[in-house]
Amino acid sequence: MKIAFAGKGGSGKTTLSALFTRHLAATGLPVVAIDADINQHLGAALGASPDQLRALPPLGSHLTEIKDLLRGSNPRIASAEQMVKTTPPGRGSRLLDLSPDNPVHRRFGLPVAGATLMLTGPFAEDDLGVACYHSKVGAVELYLNHLVDGPDEYVVVDMTAGADSFASGLFTRFDVTFLVAEPTLRGVSVYHQYAEYARDYDVTIRVVGNKVEGPEDVEFLREHVGDALSVCLGRSAFVRAMEKGHHPGLEELEDDNAKALAWMRDAVDAVPKDWERFTRQGVEFHLRNARAWADAATGADLSAQVDPDFVMGPLALAAR
Repeated sequence: MKIAFAGKGGSGKTTLSALFTRHLAATGLPVVAIDADINQHLGAALGASPDQLRALPPLGSHLTEIKDLLRGSNPRIASAEQMVKTTPPGRGSRLLDLSPDNPVHRRFGLPVAGATLMLTGPFAEDDLGVACYHSKVGAVELYLNHLVDGPDEYVVVDMTAGADSFASGLFTRFDVTFLVAEPTLRGVSVYHQYAEYARDYDVTIRVVGNKVEGPEDVEFLREHVGDALSVCLGRSAFVRAMEKGHHPGLEELEDDNAKALAWMRDAVDAVPKDWERFTRQGVEFHLRNARAWADAATGADLSAQVDPDFVMGPLALAAR
């Protein structure tokens, strides 16, 4: 399952991304954690050292390499230069799974906290005034477009704050989006913005209340987000320790918060996988991007990259 953590800056989404990653990885199941936030803190939250993070090649700085790998022998994609962040896979594309043989994980992944960590990379000084962070996050979109995840396999993505993921079809690449909201007006405003943008795309959004101190906070969240509120986590000494750079064992997490994490996993596992919808939405946003800017940028008709007989999923991976 592909899972996004979104929310406003300071809501605790990175901390909850790390905590949920650790919760899943503690079961021994395959878990990938991707830091797609412009502020790259997920690795530190998982316990990676500064030296390890400096040595880890960022996805966003190796787009051409990733595109060459993923296009494989697909005859519809002439070159990496004609492959954009929304380019969908087709027959001949290199599809990925969560096995140890995944070449993207081997090249860009770091084992940490029982998971495989990958980074998009920070917004560099050379990018100022000439690039946008969406180009780096495009590497994550390409990875997700080509990944066939199976039962009891998880990819957790810490998204950039706010609603920036709506600059492309990235927001449709997830089985579940956890919107982390504090019990404040600013905390719930991002949910309303996210829900409005995603309204027509059959996107599953679950609100996770964070830093909740009592029934009044729960009532406030329910008043403003309704049935979208799924679970709440209270203020936590365990989380405070994480935020100070410590990494206590999960057995020290407060019982109520541990139960909240277990509920979140149950909520994810209950969402049915729909590969036909995944394929259809990917094609829709690719065609939209092609018309809006990508055809002009590449000098090619990128609608020709769509393989009309291809459906992403386990059958496509087996055939490949």
